[in-house]
Amino acid sequence: MKKYFSFFRLRFAMGLQYRVAALAGIATQFAWGFMQIMVFHAFYQTDASAFPMNFSAAVSYVWLQQAFLALTAVWMMENEIFDSIVDGNIAYELCRPVNIYNMWYSRSTANRLSRAVLRCFPVLLVAALTPAPYGMNPPVGPGYFVLFVITLLLGLAVTVSINMLIYMLAFFTISPQGLRIFFMSIMEFFSGAIIPLPFFPDKVRQIMELLPFAAMQNVALRLYSGSLSGDEMRRAVILQVFWLVVVTAAGKLLCRMAEKRITVQGG
Repeated sequence: MKKYFSFFRLRFAMGLQYRVAALAGIATQFAWGFMQIMVFHAFYQTDASAFPMNFSAAVSYVWLQQAFLALTAVWMMENEIFDSIVDGNIAYELCRPVNIYNMWYSRSTANRLSRAVLRCFPVLLVAALTPAPYGMNPPVGPGYFVLFVITLLLGLAVTVSINMLIYMLAFFTISPQGLRIFFMSIMEFFSGAIIPLPFFPDKVRQIMELLPFAAMQNVALRLYSGSLSGDEMRRAVILQVFWLVVVTAAGKLLCRMAEKRITVQGG
């Protein structure tokens, strides 16, 4: 594990160097967050009772989504990994005395965490200081906050595992571009990144909550505001752990299959 922690530490330190990119990202997230809140506000003004979440919970959902965007953003995949698979540089990776899946997993996790660390605090500070009803509310209780942190980290782990599954599938294609577009479209919609899952019809929502994509950000963001509680909350956390194990196992299996059949052209 020590060598994988070294990969994590080096990539995390490297990610912290991109401060200008972080500033640009923060400005974009503020603009996008305020725009989403204004859209929700317009709908809630018509009939607030028609929505499954109260407006303050929806606002907190949006601000947390923007603050921790780097942890669960589906489009934030590493071009470096895809390029190494396509151009044959994967041969250098395979020569290292490490497990390629574990190495890429630690690097991807560090990459997301470093971006989140640079961006989350300014967004959370401004969101907390913004007057009601457009500001972020505190968590429902201390216990919910602890569970929020745990489920947020679980969501990060599930997101990285799904990304790893996509990387492994890229070994079996000529170009990974189609895979990226397909999975990004599905994951954005089914994870609650575009519309929170409670806003879908009940029968559709119940199916969507069973999918692995709901384990990415849906659980943590809804739990913070108290939208998830009781048996529903316990089931959501159990599903997070379940999908983390299943998707990681599937990725590792595909990795072993890819390593056996990979062919690198050239000399």
